[in-house]
Amino acid sequence: MKVALIGGTGSFGMALAVRLREAGYDVVIGSRDPERAATTAAELGVSGATNADAARRADLVILTTKADGAVETARSLRDAIGTTPVLSVAAELAFTKEGVLPTNEATSIARRIQDEVDGPVVAGLHSLAASNLGAEKPPDEDALVCGDDPEAKAAVLELASRLTSGRAIDCGPLASARALEGLTAVIVNVNKRYKAHAGVRVTGVQ
Repeated sequence: MKVALIGGTGSFGMALAVRLREAGYDVVIGSRDPERAATTAAELGVSGATNADAARRADLVILTTKADGAVETARSLRDAIGTTPVLSVAAELAFTKEGVLPTNEATSIARRIQDEVDGPVVAGLHSLAASNLGAEKPPDEDALVCGDDPEAKAAVLELASRLTSGRAIDCGPLASARALEGLTAVIVNVNKRYKAHAGVRVTGVQ
């Protein structure tokens, strides 16, 4: 499977590229700057391209841009993405004196991306930090995934199962993405308070 990491030159995209490459996926890093994409890709042992070219060549598109640009990026790449499944990993966060909070948006980023593209959108990996994903060993945590399209979600669950030493957990329909995105704020607060690199493990699931 060829996986395009849109905006993949950031810390999360780079860590994800290495894990996917090690898992046997054909990875192409996308960027608005083709030279940056090529340089980063060469460092990681994967392919590089513009975001549009990466999306056109992919079997799965993963939007690894920053949260504030994810929806606009999806909108701009609608034609390039076509009906290819999209994985949304972004979470909007508000940084306040009281701590990190989810924003007041009524709908998830994933749901808003679904309104901009023709293919099915799956949400997941929000609880995986770039630092954990990019560590020497796969992180000892579960990967949480939700979506409405059975085939797209199955492909993402298979991919997610190869990223950690834990499990890929099906968390239901795309409507659950609002909760998964909000969970990112909880994990960031935990890590700040306890100076940790916490993740999530779901108990009682075989």
